[in-house]
Amino acid sequence: MTMSSKNAPGSLEEQALKRRQRLLNLKRKRDGQLGTDDSSSVHQDGEQNQEILPAPIFRSYRPLDEKLQENLISDVSPEDISEQVKDQLESAKSQIVMDQLDVTSLAPRKPDWDLKRDLNKKWEKLERQTQKAIAELIRERLKERKEDLATMVNAGAESFKD
Repeated sequence: MTMSSKNAPGSLEEQALKRRQRLLNLKRKRDGQLGTDDSSSVHQDGEQNQEILPAPIFRSYRPLDEKLQENLISDVSPEDISEQVKDQLESAKSQIVMDQLDVTSLAPRKPDWDLKRDLNKKWEKLERQTQKAIAELIRERLKERKEDLATMVNAGAESFKD
């Protein structure tokens, strides 16, 4: 390597130093020490930055250390619900008037009600086309045979029943 390649930014030596620094930071972090670039930097005083951790909250655990006693949540006593229970029991005794009760809202819908709703428009369209086709068939038969209209209509209706 020439002298200029050693001093060039992004050289292999600089990359190796950066990689080594990152590995050391990761090891410190894994061991419980602060290892981020900002927190591991040494101040002019010679001490490291301390990361501020959230205070623990103790709900069911009673810590022995006096410093941790201040984070203890006080016990909650149950409320008196006897009035609420009495009100509910009294309301249960009252009879429901059938006039106020809407029976249609209680009856369950058939499982295919949504399919029928969605297909209703298509069904109407097909019904119209079917009626037109029936009328056209009757007209054709009348032209061919030139018979009585009533007998032809009855014959057409019987053929669709089958």
